[in-house]
Amino acid sequence: MSTRSVKKIRETKETKVEIFLDIDKKGEVKVSTPVNFFNHMLTTMLYYMNSTATIIAEDKQGYDDHHIVEDVAITLGEAFKEALGDKRGIRRFSNQIIPMDEALVLVAVDISGRGVSNIELNLEREEIGGLATENVFHFFQSFSYNSGVNLHIIQLRGKNTHHIIEASFKGLGLALYEASRIVYEETFSLKGSL
Repeated sequence: MSTRSVKKIRETKETKVEIFLDIDKKGEVKVSTPVNFFNHMLTTMLYYMNSTATIIAEDKQGYDDHHIVEDVAITLGEAFKEALGDKRGIRRFSNQIIPMDEALVLVAVDISGRGVSNIELNLEREEIGGLATENVFHFFQSFSYNSGVNLHIIQLRGKNTHHIIEASFKGLGLALYEASRIVYEETFSLKGSL
């Protein structure tokens, strides 16, 4: 079986994002954006996806993390969707409950083709490592919409903003890996397509 991999470039007047993603080969993960904590979270997510990946993002205007987060989410979502191909035989569903110290976060995905998200996180800090916490929600929603992945992230416990966010990214990585494994002969849907 050939690996499911894709290269994507998205360039606007605000940003340039380059992504390589291989969802079938565990290898090196390289992430470079102007937002330090976002780099950490993307690296975490891609590591737990058991993927090989490179994300390089440049902010052409340099005044707000919003554009970087949004355009990386769009490009990564599109890359994941393209890497899946026709989705024939994938497990489709996965759910993970991730503890990180006092935090406990539920992540559930359905690679349905319908990018609907429900993100319920109580983040008390407004910013962490250059990343506005409102953009954590924006990342998950934009990734969900552009990948066609139905995504639920629900905080069950926790107070520490870092722990809650990191558990969410770990859970998403694990869930995407499991849901994207090819385990069936045919498409796992009564409709016959996803």
